[in-house]
Amino acid sequence: MTKLNKAKPGDVVVLERLPPGLLKGLPEEDQIAISEIVGKPVLMVCYDDDGRAELEFADRNGHRHSIFVDPGSIRRNRDS
Repeated sequence: MTKLNKAKPGDVVVLERLPPGLLKGLPEEDQIAISEIVGKPVLMVCYDDDGRAELEFADRNGHRHSIFVDPGSIRRNRDS
């Protein structure tokens, strides 16, 4: 993602792919919830001190989740 296209906190982004190892060791219900958001718009909350993007979303049961991913795994949503 170029600086011009870099997502900002509050932007809606799309997780384009699961980063390697993201699901490792997580409970099955969390793995399913995270897998289901690939390719779908979610909220980008902020960048942490290591430069990872925090994404926030609700699963199909309404449970809230936050994950941290490399910004190279996301893109700004074209519809927002």
